[in-house]
Amino acid sequence: MSEKQFHLEIVTPRRVVFKGEVESFSAPGVVGGFQVLHSHAPLLSALTVGEVRLRNTNGEEFRYATSGGFVEVRDNNVIVLADTAERTDEIDVPRAEAARDRAAQRLAEREKETDFERARLALHRALNRLKIAGRD
Repeated sequence: MSEKQFHLEIVTPRRVVFKGEVESFSAPGVVGGFQVLHSHAPLLSALTVGEVRLRNTNGEEFRYATSGGFVEVRDNNVIVLADTAERTDEIDVPRAEAARDRAAQRLAEREKETDFERARLALHRALNRLKIAGRD
């Protein structure tokens, strides 16, 4: 392992999304986005809906849409426990568009039984997925 790299794992309840050595990692923390490089101070942060980026040791950059979770940074090891994490090329764009449309319709109809917070969060997640997929 070179001086500039560290170990990263991105795990969801369904699978290990990424496991390997990277040069940088950035994530949407609940109090603001942050970046991790080699020798970063220990950190524990909650994640929010947003974009996770990593640059591997070959200089390739990968982007993931995430809907929340936690990150722990310790001793040049980073573990992300994400609710969901989809790499750009894994995002099902028609499904995200349908989710966006359903959530927007629920918010627009203003029916009494609608859970507005749930609909707002669904809309936010769908818009994030479309943004990461380059379809916003």
